[in-house]
Amino acid sequence: MGDFFVTLTGNTDVIRDEHFRLMKDGAILANSGHFNVELELDALESISTKKCVVREGIEEYTLPSGARINVLSEGRLINLAAAEGHPSSVMDMSFANQALAAEHLVKHRNNLGTGVFPVPDEIDQRIAELKLHALGIAVDALTEKQQEYLASWESGT
Repeated sequence: MGDFFVTLTGNTDVIRDEHFRLMKDGAILANSGHFNVELELDALESISTKKCVVREGIEEYTLPSGARINVLSEGRLINLAAAEGHPSSVMDMSFANQALAAEHLVKHRNNLGTGVFPVPDEIDQRIAELKLHALGIAVDALTEKQQEYLASWESGT
């Protein structure tokens, strides 16, 4: 039913053959989730009667029904393939998170063992606080009752 479909799941084959066949003429597909695996483009190509580049970064697939499906940037990460990538205002937080997580692993290596570990909340919170401070944004502090509520979610349900 849609005109514009964007995947953001990080999973493979999110939009598949059965979805393509139901799309209306002129549908636009983009991916911003993970590599170019979210749109099952091999299936789209195999069911298409025609494929052409209508302009740079837009491939048009024509289905046997005559419906045309437009895929942006070959199904690759649209923010990287068709734009300027991640702005530094986003990447600074990502890199800070990676650096502080690596530091945490080094400092606590004797207590962690082997496995996959989430980034500690304290690191995420600290990065958020520093970013907001750098932007000149002040945030009200949570009351003790609000902190307890967010930590438990027991009341109000």
